[in-house]
Amino acid sequence: MSSLFYLNKYLVRYKWRLILGTIFIICSNVFFVQQPGLIRDAINEIEDFIANVDPQATSNILKQGLWLSGLYTLLSILKGIFLFFTRQTIIIMSRFIEYDLKNEIYDQYQRLTFNFYKKNATGDLMNRISEDVTKVRMYLGPGIMYTINLFVLFSLVLYKMLSRNAELTLYVLTPLPIMSLLIYFVSRVINKKSEKVQAQQSLLSTIVQETFSGIRVVKSHVKEESVSAKFEKEADLYKKNSMNLALTNAFFMPTIILLIGISTILTIYMGGLQANNGTIDPGEIAEFVVYVNMLTWPFASVGWVTSIVQRAAASQKRINEFLEVDPDINPNHNAEQEIHFDQDIRLNQVSLTYENSGVTALKNIDFNIKKGETIGIIGKTGSGKSTLAYLIMRLLDPSNGNITVDNKRLDELNLDAWRAYMGYVPQEHFLFSDSILNNILFGTKEEVSFERVQEVAKNAGIHDSIMNFPEQYETRLGERGINLSGGQKQRLSIARALIKTPDILVLDDCLSAVDNETEELILQSIKSELRSKTTLIISHRISSLKYADRIIVMDDGRLVEHGNHEELMSLKGIYFDTYKRQELQTDQNKQ
Repeated sequence: MSSLFYLNKYLVRYKWRLILGTIFIICSNVFFVQQPGLIRDAINEIEDFIANVDPQATSNILKQGLWLSGLYTLLSILKGIFLFFTRQTIIIMSRFIEYDLKNEIYDQYQRLTFNFYKKNATGDLMNRISEDVTKVRMYLGPGIMYTINLFVLFSLVLYKMLSRNAELTLYVLTPLPIMSLLIYFVSRVINKKSEKVQAQQSLLSTIVQETFSGIRVVKSHVKEESVSAKFEKEADLYKKNSMNLALTNAFFMPTIILLIGISTILTIYMGGLQANNGTIDPGEIAEFVVYVNMLTWPFASVGWVTSIVQRAAASQKRINEFLEVDPDINPNHNAEQEIHFDQDIRLNQVSLTYENSGVTALKNIDFNIKKGETIGIIGKTGSGKSTLAYLIMRLLDPSNGNITVDNKRLDELNLDAWRAYMGYVPQEHFLFSDSILNNILFGTKEEVSFERVQEVAKNAGIHDSIMNFPEQYETRLGERGINLSGGQKQRLSIARALIKTPDILVLDDCLSAVDNETEELILQSIKSELRSKTTLIISHRISSLKYADRIIVMDDGRLVEHGNHEELMSLKGIYFDTYKRQELQTDQNKQ
């Protein structure tokens, strides 16, 4: 239950709705508990009428019956009205908190860093913000409402019963200690089983998300059956866990109804003995029976509410695990908003080891990038090229060493301002399920003319392709841009980066899916578009680096060669071997 304490701040925020809801519950039950007294009076009136048969009293008993039934109906209507008000306060409060909690989780997801997303599955993240929050909302709405109703109704009924007949009340309440122990022990079992169900549901969400995201890979390798078998296996385990939980929940209500039934039998038996001795009237026995049955649903709902609370506790515990994670990169939002870059970016003996895998991706990297300079970075797969881009974008912080901008540490700059200062085209292109126009405009916060959008699209080599679509720039893309080719996705991503005319542009192997001729046109356009700007081009193709002022060669996380094209060729090292191999491959392709 301690995990649910996190929600207290929301209950305080909406305290007036909760207080009003509690008042409405009290009012509803005050009218409700008056009804058994009317039944008592009606039965006693009928008994007196039968015992003292008087033809003249017939009209009086009819009037009394109409009066009592009308009063009973009025009390029912008033109870219903206040029940409506109760739901309009407490249930709506739970919806407001659900909205706030989802926004808080989403904002936390936005704050969390690159490392967090490398360690957690997307399906699990989705499940916590959807299914887990829904479980919590059930606790905040029906859970709280029925719990308050139970205590209020039980208190009012207990007061009424004690004021009528204390001895009979004690007999009626005899099964309650057994019920309390039952609830305590079974709720512990429900909590453990709820955690298992929620964890398994997250796993199912992850499998579904990965399958649908990679459906082309699944189909191309004819893996539908194996993927389905994996899903069915985990779904069977989810069903098994859910059935175990349902079995435990199913045990609750029949047992509680049985105990309530025992109370009813005790009421009739002991009340009958007292009525036979003339201690109480027959109407009081009926009154107590109605009181006991009034408690049937509130106490029967204890099992359901306990299940809701335990599921919510398990879900909130999973939510808290993410909400309590501190971003491992300090964004320095209080730092100066304006970025000044007049000299150079310097990497000083930078090393980085990935936390989740323990792989050392960079080892003692030491070089600088001067303002207005174009730097090329080349190396084979796994040499650390993209990791350098992550560090410069500050998606990651180095494990050792530091990065400075004009002699000021990068980790002291305002992170949002730094990233807004840059343009980044990642190796893995992500396009949104939106129009082509909006995907390009995603790269800027400023108002941009349509002519400017067309200009950057031309510079990225994608304008002609866009104009061939029936709806041109208003063409809506499928998930992740599924209706575009790999090259079109890359060029659209480049247009997105160019739209804000960044002072620093990082191209992370983003021309791998275009031919050499298109690559040449794009590079020339970028050079023209961003003249005097700083550019970092990461590639495994030497042809992409022809406009670079300096080229850095990476191998196994180390900087092994450094210089311009001619200098690196004269070294006859890794760069020279790569150049000759790619030149030979190009000649073979031409043949």
